Amino acid sequence: MEGWEIPLGAAIAFAAGAFGTGWAQSRIGSAGAGAIAEKPETAGTIIVLEAIPETLVILGFVVASMIILMVK
Repeated sequence: MEGWEIPLGAAIAFAAGAFGTGWAQSRIGSAGAGAIAEKPETAGTIIVLEAIPETLVILGFVVASMIILMVK
């Protein structure tokens, strides 16, 4: 059973994580820029908070890979 459903499911799994990460990082980045402008010592915390949503893209990639590899 190999059709268009498998690649579409993998694409949705990856795209959802990528869009979610982009949205979260846009919010964190703008708020972080304001926080760093007022208190420069918060730069380390903001960098960590900016990196945390990246795990969502990695998870989406893993799920997409599992969908493609497990079905065959």
